[in-house]
This record gives sequence, structure tokens and C-alpha cells, in this order.
Amino acid sequence: MTRLTVAYDGSPFVGWARQPGERTVQGELELALSTVLQAPAVLTVAGRTDAGVHAWSQVASYEGLPPRRIEGVNSLLPPEIAVLDARLAYDGFDARRHARARTYCYRVLIRRQRDPFERGRALHWRHRTDRDVLDACAALLPGTHDFTAFTPTETDHVRFERIVETARWVRDGDLLCFWITADAFMRNMIRILVGTMLEVANERRSIEQFAGLLRGAHRREAGRTAPPHGLYFAGVRYDDESASAAAAPGRPGGHHAPPAS
Repeated sequence: MTRLTVAYDGSPFVGWARQPGERTVQGELELALSTVLQAPAVLTVAGRTDAGVHAWSQVASYEGLPPRRIEGVNSLLPPEIAVLDARLAYDGFDARRHARARTYCYRVLIRRQRDPFERGRALHWRHRTDRDVLDACAALLPGTHDFTAFTPTETDHVRFERIVETARWVRDGDLLCFWITADAFMRNMIRILVGTMLEVANERRSIEQFAGLLRGAHRREAGRTAPPHGLYFAGVRYDDESASAAAAPGRPGGHHAPPAS
């Protein structure tokens, strides 16, 4: 088995998962790998990101040996995707099934003026934002909760409880970065959480209302879904690891590890 670490800009793709007639991250990677390896490479991924969502340190696996040089794979990939590492994994390793926790970061630009360098990279939020309220919302998230209110009503999910290990807002200049680590996530879960917390911080709803949403409320009770371009898959943890797969940038051009729990 081979384990890949991959980074990508999700803007031009309809998501990770291969779809007939659509441009996807999985489709581009499998095509490049199959060409270099001269054999089919079917990828399993730690977190299936939606359209427009980025990844700093995604992990994928396939049955077979790693390419001798990842430069050969990267030369065949579009500029929005890069293989950062390729190594042998233990027999039977499955990037999705063996993942124990995943970490995401959602980036929000908190200022009135737009930043052209954050276009497509962070949500531009011009409204009043009470940081203490954001912190209070994040403090409610660790533990086991029913996140029915934070995923679309039409869903294939049958289990709506998720175990959140850590959740916090971190300031980075004009950016507020929401970091969250959990056993797994549902579709749009983080984006709805962010959209709802920003409404609480703007006094459009109360902290008590937000707390009530964590007990299995209907989707219509939660806030808007934040756009995908602020969301990044930051890392994944397996049984033999004590931290996320790799350091993650808080801002393009700079790097720091996810905040310690």
C-alpha cells in the first residue's frame, strides 16, 4: 500500500470525488499516477472535500508501490494540485477507514476593506464580530453532539453524532481562523457551524440558541452555509501518530502547526 500526502486549491474542481464528465481532484490524481506507474491507481481519501474546498495536507492511499519520483507525478498534474509525499504504508492501510481524527481550518477576513490576496482564500466578513462570543461558541463544541442542524436535510448520513476533540478561533492579523478536530464530519458541517457562529457574533442569534442546535435541531434552525473557499483540510491523525499529518499554513505564504489542544 502507498500513502500520499497531497495539497490542492479546490477552486476549479467540483470536489475530491471522481465524477463522470467533471473535473475532480481524485480524477486528476488517478490519471497522473496511472500514467507514471503504468498501472491503475484507485485512491481512497481521508476526507472527501466538496467543490471549492482546499487542502493543505490531505492523505490518500492506493494498492501498489509509490512512484520512484513524485516530481514525475507532479509534472502531469495541473498547477492546483501537488503531491507532497509518497511512501510505503503497512499492508491494508486505508486512508479513510483507519483515520482517527481529521482537522479543518476555516479562514475569515475580519475587516471592512477587501484583501485582493485573500480573494478565493478566505471569507470576507465586513460585519460587527464579537470575538468573545465566537470563543464562547467554540467552547461548546468539544464532546459528543448531534449535528443534524449542521448538514443538509437531504443527506445519506445515518449517524448525526460526531465527537469533537478541539475547536477554537485563532487570530492571525486580520484573519480569524476556526480550527476544529473531530472523528469525522458531515457534508457542509463546518461551513454551517462557521456561518451560524458568525451570526451569533453579530447578535443575530444568542449563544443559548447556538447551544440548543447541538441537541439535534432541524437544519432550518441553524444559520447560513459559509462559502467553500474559506475551508481547508488541514490534517489527519492515525493510530500510530500523535498529531495531524503535517504542519498547515494559517495564511498563504506562511506556515504554522494547528493550535495545540
